[in-house]
Amino acid sequence: KIKSDYVRQNPDKDVSVYVMSQLSRDQLGDAFNVLTDRVKEGMMAPLYQRMREGYEKELARDKAKEAMKPGNLAPEFTLKDLDGKNLDLSSLRGKYVVLDFWGSWCGWCIKGIPEMKKAYEKYKGKIEFVGIDCNDTEDKWKKAVAEHQLPWINVRNIGEPDVAVMYGVSGYPTKYVIDPEGKIAKQVVGEDPEFYMYLEALMK
Repeated sequence: KIKSDYVRQNPDKDVSVYVMSQLSRDQLGDAFNVLTDRVKEGMMAPLYQRMREGYEKELARDKAKEAMKPGNLAPEFTLKDLDGKNLDLSSLRGKYVVLDFWGSWCGWCIKGIPEMKKAYEKYKGKIEFVGIDCNDTEDKWKKAVAEHQLPWINVRNIGEPDVAVMYGVSGYPTKYVIDPEGKIAKQVVGEDPEFYMYLEALMK
């Protein structure tokens, strides 16, 4: 509260931007509105801009979570694969699709790869697997795909719109099962056996 009050009482001081970086998300919303344009565009502008973008992404992520419910249409996206070619989610319509949001930096994602490979082999031809790499450099992404010999479609989430935000992803790995009509069938957060049990029941 002291920090929030300081920003409100000192909207024309550059240090208020630094103080804002220590506020909760709810407090940030009000603080953005009180800063003067001089501060927003001054020496602390880079930090201000990063906070603003992060705040807006979190709001968009929360809004997306409300829409990402079973039966709703999965948001369309276009991402580039390992060869630099575009992959449209809609191009996979007609079969079940697993979207796996992961990253080479995510320990649980890496730990779950062997089980993912087993599921891929078991349901190959019935379910299309798509690994969506998040928060990696291109080199780290490609190195991880090669090192772990990931056999499914691999694309990289980069640029705008942020597909992880569109899908309300806040934890990794997050897996979505999309039905043949392009609708959300299931979401599983974390490396959870429930995901594989669901696939097995789905394919019976």
